[in-house]
Amino acid sequence: MTVLIAGGGIGGLTLALSLHQIGVPCRVFESVSALKPLGVGINVLPHAVRELIELGLLDKLDSIGVRTKELAFFSKYGKPIWSEPRGLEAGYKWPQFSVHRGELQQLLLDATIERLGAGNVLTSHHLVDWTETADGIRANFVDRATGASAGSYDGTLLIAADGIHSAVREKLYPEEGPPLWNGRILWRGVTEADAFLSGRTMIMAGHEILKFVCYPISREPDARGKHRINWVAERHMPPTYQWRREDYNRTARLDEFLPWFESWSFDWLDVPALIRDCPHAYEYPLVDRDPIDRWTFGRVTLIGDAAHPMYPIGSNGASQAILDARVLTREILAQGAIPAALAAYEAERRPATTALVELNRRNGPEQVMQLVEERAPDGFDVVTDVLSRQELEDIAANYKRVAGFQVEALNAKPPIVGVAARSGAA
Repeated sequence: MTVLIAGGGIGGLTLALSLHQIGVPCRVFESVSALKPLGVGINVLPHAVRELIELGLLDKLDSIGVRTKELAFFSKYGKPIWSEPRGLEAGYKWPQFSVHRGELQQLLLDATIERLGAGNVLTSHHLVDWTETADGIRANFVDRATGASAGSYDGTLLIAADGIHSAVREKLYPEEGPPLWNGRILWRGVTEADAFLSGRTMIMAGHEILKFVCYPISREPDARGKHRINWVAERHMPPTYQWRREDYNRTARLDEFLPWFESWSFDWLDVPALIRDCPHAYEYPLVDRDPIDRWTFGRVTLIGDAAHPMYPIGSNGASQAILDARVLTREILAQGAIPAALAAYEAERRPATTALVELNRRNGPEQVMQLVEERAPDGFDVVTDVLSRQELEDIAANYKRVAGFQVEALNAKPPIVGVAARSGAA
């Protein structure tokens, strides 16, 4: 029988491609009427890029993304704190990609339609409920635009890949309520601008209260020599701030956040110019959810942001959704499309992602910027005067360990989905 996947985002589409790879029929149901390449930039880390390569997608990734060369941290004055190579430059067997989230989703969607057929990707199908049958599950859908029934579908499993506002999770945990806001606001945009530093560098500047992140997401410049630069401005708001909680993705007003960054014009990057030259910026609250002690209920389980929404710290949201999909596929390959496969998947992935959610709440590898701010708020000449080399290395190494992408360990690790299963990856 068919595996039913609720949600056509990065996790759901990766799962569909992975199940097709091992010969398990599946169907994707998406609430919106049309899947469009929306969003801003994200990073896909080597352990997740490896899985997309196993699906035969390397050339397509190269066509839409930038192979990230390094990650560099700076103070609010633009002074270097710490930098480390990324991807192939760090010794991984696989690159790290900086890419537009919508373009990555479109890449996965196109591959899914090509391999599974358009009839197995159904839009305007919003899951409302499900029931277990004698040998499977029946899921019921509506068209949210009209309220009309979109039909019922039978399958062997139901996988919830429907994001931070998961309808499935809400049914399983009706008392949970909305995502948790920690007092931080993100303003995000993409600006056509000159390359900076290596041309493939991801930078983070500032500290816990005020931070700026940016990186290129286009490999080649346009006719004017400009690159698409994804940027994120972040501010930890005071307790009295009244955030517009009714809207998770609103058009940003530059006058509400640009003044905090007006002095951040460094000799290697002009932050205020990046913000001012952006045609469309958006405001998001920084939210996550508390880890839950169970994802799997009979023939239903959660993956991606439906299971473990986390702060976008350490570039791990999309990567962890991809790993979820691959581990779940491995267990279905080993045990069949039965509840035991879901339980085995959860036993591996839930503890790992719980640790990551909690570490991201403590700022993950970005702790180095906050420690520098606390110890040298007026600046420094040499960062090792305020933060030892050992402290810097320990923070970076600990995050890689928890997130599962230590170089030597990952390079030595066998593929998640076995070699014999990969014949359909072309």
